[in-house]
Parts: sequence; structure tokens; C-alpha cells
Amino acid sequence: MQDAFDFGQGGAAEGRVQEGRAARRCAELRTLLNRYAHAYYVCDAPEVPDAEYDRLYRELEALEAADPSLIEADSPTRRVGAAPLTAFAPVRHAVPMLSIRTETDTTAGGAQAFDGRVRRELGLSDEAAPVEYAAELKFDGLAISLRYEQGILVQAATRGDGETGEDVTANIRTIGQIPLRLPDCHADVLEVRGEVYMRRDDFEALNERQRLLIAAGARNEKTFVNPRNAAAGAVRQLDSAIAAKRPLSFYAYGVGEVRGWTVPSTHCGLLDALAALGLPVCEHRVVASGAAGLVAFHQKIAMVRDDLPFDIDGVVYKVNDRALQERLGYVTREPRWAVAHKYPAQEQMTQLLDIDIQVGRTGKLTPVAKLAPVFVGGTTVSNATLHNEDEARRKDVRVGDTVIVRRAGDVIPEVVGVVLDLRPANASPQFDLYRHLDGRCPVCASPIAREAGEADWRCTGGLTCPAQRKQALLHFAGRRAMDIEGLGDKLVEQLVDAGLLASVADIYDTERLNLATLTPLERMGEKSAQNLLDAIERSKATSLPRFLYALGIRHVGEATAKDLARHFGTIERVMSASIEALLEVTDVGPIVAESLRHFFDQPQHVAIVQQLRAAGVHWPDTEGVAADLPRPLLGKTVVLTGTLPTLSRDEAKALIEAAGGKVSGSVSAKTHFVVAGEAAGSKLDNAHRLGIEVLDEPALLKRLQS
Repeated sequence: MQDAFDFGQGGAAEGRVQEGRAARRCAELRTLLNRYAHAYYVCDAPEVPDAEYDRLYRELEALEAADPSLIEADSPTRRVGAAPLTAFAPVRHAVPMLSIRTETDTTAGGAQAFDGRVRRELGLSDEAAPVEYAAELKFDGLAISLRYEQGILVQAATRGDGETGEDVTANIRTIGQIPLRLPDCHADVLEVRGEVYMRRDDFEALNERQRLLIAAGARNEKTFVNPRNAAAGAVRQLDSAIAAKRPLSFYAYGVGEVRGWTVPSTHCGLLDALAALGLPVCEHRVVASGAAGLVAFHQKIAMVRDDLPFDIDGVVYKVNDRALQERLGYVTREPRWAVAHKYPAQEQMTQLLDIDIQVGRTGKLTPVAKLAPVFVGGTTVSNATLHNEDEARRKDVRVGDTVIVRRAGDVIPEVVGVVLDLRPANASPQFDLYRHLDGRCPVCASPIAREAGEADWRCTGGLTCPAQRKQALLHFAGRRAMDIEGLGDKLVEQLVDAGLLASVADIYDTERLNLATLTPLERMGEKSAQNLLDAIERSKATSLPRFLYALGIRHVGEATAKDLARHFGTIERVMSASIEALLEVTDVGPIVAESLRHFFDQPQHVAIVQQLRAAGVHWPDTEGVAADLPRPLLGKTVVLTGTLPTLSRDEAKALIEAAGGKVSGSVSAKTHFVVAGEAAGSKLDNAHRLGIEVLDEPALLKRLQS
């Protein structure tokens, strides 16, 4: 008995210890979840991925279920969302905007479990007919209630905490998809519930605009982590003019308060009725029969999820019959007749182990995060892009950090944020790509450079960097460059991989490329090999503009190559030109001049030009002495308009360019004169308006002969 008594005392003590631990853990979880919810809903700046929030939420839910005495008034399990922002007028929902339960089993079992619960609540036997469900998408946006009175939109409110939301009418009115009037609706009140979201293409365009503003020095601007965050931020803008610039969309999926409007007897019928009123309703919805129908819908949407123009994180099942919905009712402020069935999380947390630098085909240097392997978006990820130095610094990503990784479908995994609370004391300093590489390309050791206003660092190795080799060869052989017919993507891959081509000069090396070396290649018979060799031989006779363009000098396109050839006349003069001399060329500014000078300051580039010339690449001698010939239109911009008496448009353009001029397609203050013929149009009017000199064909010819 004594032993039993001691055992009982010990068991009670142990129980109190366990209760104390559970209480402390609940308090910790409430603090964390409330903070994360505030960051997500109120500040529109999520600190952790949804999957991490859901994990902590389920842990708290389980602890409270095991001991209801642990439930506190501030528990996130007692709430639907977050408190409204004080900057907006509060709106009391006549019909609460409740959330629905989330089924976290992402397999078919999730749908089967929901169907089983519904059948049990309805008292259906195994032999009873399948329950009919409405199945639709779970949008990743912001829940909104639209209040229409007599068919006119009078108020829009956020979900808030489910009971009280925020009045965001001015911002919602800026969304073109949301009708301000429902012509065929004369109900005293019709509250339409739905989701404001942002399409992926609109999100990318918005972030690109934000990046340009930031690069231009705009203050208080930022890029957004994801479309949901961007949409929520736009809806909560105090200035509706700013909200109007954010590309938002809307889908309706239900109703709230209704007076004077007949609500259809099924959820599917309700959505059809809302669509008939002119409200946008998503087409990806079905009426499903039983668990099998739900499973089929879940799997079908999983197949097309990544092709949708907007983000979803699951699908929603609702009992279709509204009378059955009433019978099923609610539990803990959640409807028994609906559930959200999720897909595998597309965001997860993991540790950043290191940062590597990847050299792209064009020389772009991309920082790549080396991660502790994590399962996200349906696969194990150990590498993720950081895009560029500016993005890495903006996100303040450091080696040792716990980071949020996102992967959706075939999209390259990316680091979207850092969990700053988990940053270790020994985290690395802020990322500096130049210092990280000691200023040298990790592949060829050439200097790296970043132009003013650009986000990307680049390797200056150009023609000689192995990482850029294939791209350089393809560009050099292109139709508008050296025009080597047959030297396309697949053949360049084979030639480089076989060790036959290491630089563009190797194309003309007959010891490397000949019938004996080419014919063993895949799909390269003797005839194909000979055709390629003939094309290479023909390409030796080219022009200076084509040759300059073929070198792939950054910022030197076809037009600039023509301007350089016209101005300097020889490749030697181009290569030796100073920055000041380059700036004298039409339309060559500081960026182009710096790029040219930097390219020809690399000894390996000069060596390749010399090798190409030695291999027989040449252009007409007349072009070589063009700089010594009279060029009366040097530096002049000319516009042609109308039909000339004897010259075609191409003939007139060729004469002007040969005289050093440039032909533009539009009249501006930079135009020096306009050549006008019969039926000249608005260009002639613009010339008169701007006071620009106008010549006819005889006057042009006289000017050319001067």
C-alpha cells in the first residue's frame, strides 16, 4: 500500500509537471502565432511560410484539444483572422466572414476523410447515394465582401477578424473586374463574398516596375515577396491612387447578407447566378459525386496548377445542397459542410549553407544559395537562385541564416526571405559579390564589371570565357552576323562538347573542322559536313559592320556597328579609339563607349580579332578607307517621308548612310533635316512645327555631292 501510495503521489507530481510544460508551450505558441498572424494579415509582411504557420497552429490545436483548460481568449484557434487596421473605418459584418477548416492530408485521403465526416453527420449508411459537392479553387489572395444595395456597390470590406473588417471601398472600386452596378439586381442588399488576388504576370510586371523605381533612387519603394502579399498591400493602401496602379483581380465565391434576392438552392446554382449578374466567377469548378469525385477534382487541378495564371494553395469542397448545409451547421465557427484541401507546400524553411556564383551563357553572374536539402513544391531542393547581388542584399541573405525557399512547378527555386529571429551570431557579413569573387570570374578569372544602373555583375571574358563559349559561337555564326548557315544550336553543342571549338577563331581552323573531324558527329554525313565547310568559307567575305556585331560586344547592336564602321572605317581604328573618340560617333554614349573600350582592352579579344583576320576574314577595301573619304552628312540624323521622284527609300537610305548620316523613322528635335517627296504625311507636318529644314530629292543629291 505504501508503495502504491508513493506511486500515486509521484504520478500526480509528474502530471503537474506535464501540465506546466503544456501550459508554457501553449503560451509560446500563442505568442508566436499571433505575431505571425499580425505580420501576415496586418503588416502584409509574412515572417514564415504558410506551412510553418500551419504546423505550429496544429500543435496548439492538439494541445488545447487534449486539455481544454489551456484555451485562452487570445488563442489563434478562437479567431478567424487578424484585427482590422486602425487607419480604416471598421465594418461590422451582418453575416460573419468565417474561415473554413483546412485538410492538411494532401493525398486522396484528405477528400475521403471529409466525405466520411459529412456522411456521418448526415446519418447516411454505406448503401446511401453519394453526397453531391461543389468543388472549386482555393485562391491565394485577400477575402473581400462587396455590399450591393439596389444593385449599386456601396461598400467593400476585408474579412478582418471575421466579425469586424475594414472599409476599403475606395481601393476596391479601382478593380476593373468588380462591377460598380449590377444592372439586373434590385435587391435591397446583396453581399457578395470573394477573393482579391493578383495574376502572376501582373505581379512580375509590378515587381519589374518597382525594381526600376528603386534603381532610379525612389524612396519608400520595395519589391514584393509574392502575389498574395502584393494584393493585400494594394487593398490596404490609404491612397486609392496608389492602389489603382496595382493590377488586382477578383473572383466571387459566395454571399453574406441577402435581402430581397432569392438565393439558389445549391452552391453551384449560386455561383451561376452571380456570374449571370456580371460578377467574375472562376471557371475551374465542378459538381462532384462523393469522395471519388472530390479526389478526381483534386488530382485534375494538381496537374494544371502551375499553368494557372494565378496562385492557389489548394481546392475547396462544399456540400452543394444549401438545405444540407443548414443541417450540418457549424463547429467552432467553422462550417461542417466545407473544407479546404491543400497541396504540398510551395514554401518551406531551411538553412543557407553557402553562396556560389553561377556564370551564365551571356556572362551574367548569378548568386546561388546552397541549402540544407528541403522538400518543397513536390521535390527535394538543395539549390535556389538569389537572382543578383541587389536582391540578395535587399533580402539581407547571409550564410548561416534560416531562409524561406519557394518552388512552384518547374519554376527555379528561389530564396524569398529570411527568418531574422533565427539568425545565428556567427552569420556571415552582408553579401558582396565583388568581394566574394575577389573581382574575378570564377570560370575564366577575367575581371568582372557592373555598369551604372544595372543589377547584374558580368564576366568580361566574353569570347574566351568557357561559360559563355556556346552563346558567343551562336551569336558569331548568326544570320545577321557572320551568317554561317548550318552552324546552329545542336551543332555548336556537339562541336564544343567534342572539343573541336574553344573560340570563334577555331571556326576557321581547318585542322579542327574538316571532313575527317565533322563526319563522325551525329547526323553529320559527308554532304552536310561539306555544306558547313563551304558556308564557313563563304562567311570569310563579310563587312566591317557585320564583323563588329559578330564579336558580341555588349551594347553594340547592328545599328551601332554600322555607325562605328562608318565613322572609323577600319577595325584597327575602332580597337584603338579612345573614349573621347568613341563618343564622337553618332548615338554612341558613355555606356557604349566604356563597353567598347573595356572589350578591346582585353588582350585575349585583340588576339582573337587578329586570328580571324589571319584566317582570311576580310571585307572590301573601299570600306577600309571609308574614314578618309568625304562624308558630308557625318553625325547628321535624316528622316525620309513620301515618295521621291527617282530614288527608292532603300536607295536614298544607302546614299545617306554612305555619306555618314543616319536615317531615323521619326521626326524629333534631334532631326537635322527631313527629305520629303510626294504624298509626305505627318512627318512633314512635324518638321514644319519644329522648324526643321526640309529638302527635296535634288537638294539632297546636291548636299551629298558637296
